[in-house]
Amino acid sequence: MSEIPGAIPLMQASEVWCSLITVTYNSSATLIEFWGSAGRPPAGVEWIVVDNASSDGSADVARSLGATVVIEQSSNVGFSASNNAGLAASRGRFVGFVNPDVLVDYDDLLTLSMIAADEQAIVSPQLLNADRTLQPNGRGYPLLFDKIRNRLGKAEKLTGRYLLFGETAPTNVCWLMGASIFGERDVIESFGAWDDHFFLYYEDKDFCLRAWKKGVPVMVIPKIQWTHGWARETTTANATPWKRELASLSKFYVRYPEFLFNRAIAARAHKVIDSAVFGVTV
Repeated sequence: MSEIPGAIPLMQASEVWCSLITVTYNSSATLIEFWGSAGRPPAGVEWIVVDNASSDGSADVARSLGATVVIEQSSNVGFSASNNAGLAASRGRFVGFVNPDVLVDYDDLLTLSMIAADEQAIVSPQLLNADRTLQPNGRGYPLLFDKIRNRLGKAEKLTGRYLLFGETAPTNVCWLMGASIFGERDVIESFGAWDDHFFLYYEDKDFCLRAWKKGVPVMVIPKIQWTHGWARETTTANATPWKRELASLSKFYVRYPEFLFNRAIAARAHKVIDSAVFGVTV
């Protein structure tokens, strides 16, 4: 078994070293567009799809595109619980949770794994919009006021504060959008992986805040860039996604009330993040 200094050992071709986990819910068209473009996973990489009782044949589409394992839930149990089901079924030492609307470049996985191992961190590629502009998948403190301003289109006032991008090297962020999150299995398990109290929305914030609390940095990797479709359900008039978001919002801010207030209060509660992300010691 050969090794690269600072990286996880390279496995034999028949062994799984990387597990990609994708949660689907009526995602067949999205899978064809993004995972169809990516091609089938190479040797050593497994792709586990956890389907939440889709009615559009998502599970069969995933199989046709090369999914190694497809777990078909009997009902929609939510994003967090499904990610945990995928993690339990996976075999790789390096694990990535990747949405159906992310275009994976398998050639980047070894580099991501090396950085995650070296930094003992949770990492993500810098995500891009369809037009190749940078997408702010790195985020600062999830202050309720900043989230509202972002939804109202005040992004120009939030860049560098709430909307964060990878710079020239791995860049610390408070939290990562859940579309693409990677880490070593033992690191992810050290802080409990996903909290299934969050059916959908806010689970990525909680995931990353618990990582930081355990001493695990959270980083965007700017030299790796992947396209993300980012079709957010709460941009539509459908009431169900809004109900789910409001339910998760309530759970999140009960757990983290410091983010209901201002940055100074949040910083005092999260001194490690404030120093690592913003270079400030409170």
